[in-house]
Amino acid sequence: MPSLSVRTALSLSVAGLLIAGCSRNEKAEQPAAKAEALACDRACIVKTTDQYLAALVAHNPKAAPLSDEITFVENLKRLKPGEGLWKTTTSGPTDFKIYVPDVDQQEAGWLGMMQQDGKPVLVAVRLKLEGGRIIQAEHIVAAPGPGGLEHLTKLRPALITDVPEGQRKTHDELAKIGLSYYNALDDNDGSKTPFAADCQRRENGLTTAGEGAMGPPNRNPKDAPVAHDCAGQLDSGSFTYIDRIENRRLVAADPVTGLAMGFSHFRHPMTNLPYTVKHVDGSTTERNKKNMPYAPFDMPAAHIFKIGADGKVHEIEAVGVILPYNSSTGWE
Repeated sequence: MPSLSVRTALSLSVAGLLIAGCSRNEKAEQPAAKAEALACDRACIVKTTDQYLAALVAHNPKAAPLSDEITFVENLKRLKPGEGLWKTTTSGPTDFKIYVPDVDQQEAGWLGMMQQDGKPVLVAVRLKLEGGRIIQAEHIVAAPGPGGLEHLTKLRPALITDVPEGQRKTHDELAKIGLSYYNALDDNDGSKTPFAADCQRRENGLTTAGEGAMGPPNRNPKDAPVAHDCAGQLDSGSFTYIDRIENRRLVAADPVTGLAMGFSHFRHPMTNLPYTVKHVDGSTTERNKKNMPYAPFDMPAAHIFKIGADGKVHEIEAVGVILPYNSSTGWE
């Protein structure tokens, strides 16, 4: 019940106070009740995601439940529905698709394969819902890495396997674990994320950590290898060239599947060379401008983390696209 001043309370009868209190409470509850009624449950968020993707392929924004005031960003560019992938998509999605419906935040995360201008592309999508309408849409669109298509036809089973009831992590626990990845990567400290021993990371279809990892490569084949497990790879210092990770957002978490999805913006000025990389035998090598002759660049990226009942990260599926250094995020 709303608080009343002493003078007002004394001037009202008990009956009058009760009537006033009930009237005010009813008025206060109406907007909340309406918003709750319009909020999407898990199935509704998945359905809305499918509607959006179907509209995208049909090049028809009117076929999706878009708000009249929607904000749309693709690969860091502020666009309008009907532009970007709305124009260039030619087919999809394929069977390679991952849904991350977030009931708590009313957001939808999705990562999957489509075609753009007849060529395969990996697409990450974030949708923000309000009252059942999409008020924000965000895409990251990138070509598969060289040789990456073989890993972009069939999903790793764990990514679509539900966590048994009673063993699921809460939404907030999943969000905290997902966000910890950016701290671990930015600080070159694998202990900051609870990686499982079998953790495997794929980026644009390429296995970059865990079993079958192809990188980071050694600069000299005579050197001892650099650790390829998810934690040890970060501890090696291999990613010191990443200067900072900005615009970090845990956009969706789903306790049913144990999936958490983050969007972020990597900055690579390439000014922190040289630096030292540790090898598994304790030896070190140097990364410098001669063996890393890269121009500065940015990389907006999306990551999906599979977090098991043990609270550890077992699988990571990621997509990132190289763009000019110091690009705006599109959300300024």
